[in-house]
Amino acid sequence: MVFEYLGELLMNATRDSIDPAMRAAAEDICGDFVEIVPSETRNLMGFFVSLRRLLVECGVHDFSFSDLVRPTHERLVKIFSYTINFVRFRESQTATIDENFNKTEATKTRIENLYIENQEMEQRLEEMKRNNKALKNAADEKVARNNELKARLIELKKGQERVAEQLERAKSDKSRSQSLLEEKTERLLRSRQESEKLRPYVLQSPVALQSALTELSDNLQRDKGQIDMLERRARALQTSSDSFTVVHNDVQACVKVLEEISIELQKEEEEDLQASKNREKLAERTNNVREVEQNEKVLLRQLSRWEERTEELRRKHKDREDAAKARMAELSAVQRQLREERADKGRDMDRRRMRIEQTEKKVCQSIPEGCLSRY
Repeated sequence: MVFEYLGELLMNATRDSIDPAMRAAAEDICGDFVEIVPSETRNLMGFFVSLRRLLVECGVHDFSFSDLVRPTHERLVKIFSYTINFVRFRESQTATIDENFNKTEATKTRIENLYIENQEMEQRLEEMKRNNKALKNAADEKVARNNELKARLIELKKGQERVAEQLERAKSDKSRSQSLLEEKTERLLRSRQESEKLRPYVLQSPVALQSALTELSDNLQRDKGQIDMLERRARALQTSSDSFTVVHNDVQACVKVLEEISIELQKEEEEDLQASKNREKLAERTNNVREVEQNEKVLLRQLSRWEERTEELRRKHKDREDAAKARMAELSAVQRQLREERADKGRDMDRRRMRIEQTEKKVCQSIPEGCLSRY
């Protein structure tokens, strides 16, 4: 049976590995001239390689090609002895080999699972680090942006105040210019009315008329210049007013943006406050847990002390109980002895009483009746 198993093992090993062995032998020996080597030679080389590998596992490390071509009796005995011992050892240790193989496979599977879990954990850790870094960068950018927006808000508030002051000044200048223009217009109308009234008188004197005309022309030119100047100033004021209106709208838009930013900042402050409250609650709960642990330790120490005291009291009570039992046993023995002595004394007294009574009876019987009557 051993030889049949050995032959089957050799055939299976040769059949399973003949092709790769032949290819390896042909590549090692022939190199680029694989086609020159016959197929029988390649098969023989593959069989030799497989057989040598098997015998190395069996313990025969000096197997050579001469053992396959010209084997001797001693070599055959040695080879078959080692092979039979290997087969017997394998048959006897099949359960252990299977158990170790299963343990090895389970260990490999566990290692692969742990390696996969480690890779997943490392990926999760890297992802969490990236997310943390991204969140930190976003928070830093947000803080920088908030600081920039705060600075811009302060600048816009200052600009708004300056624009409001300029607008107020422009409005006051416009009102003064309008009042001045109305006054000049009214004066011009009055001058024209007066000139209309004085026209008949001027016609009487050409020299006076010429001088008056020259004076009126000069006044008229001055009034026209002032009117043009006032109109240009009014148009400039109107343009300034329009620009101020645009600036005021821009300022209002900026104010709205700033209000939104202030709302967001307030929300962020509320979130920070909530986070700080949560941290305080967490710290408080941690302190409470520590206090509970400390109280537990104190109670455990007290419990151990009370258990020691209870054990000591039990030991003392047991000692006292043992002493009391011993004392009771001694008292019981003494009482039993006293009872026995009392019983013995009672029996002795009963015997003595009976003896006395018998003696009295004998004495009474021995005394004559006359003597008794005399007495």
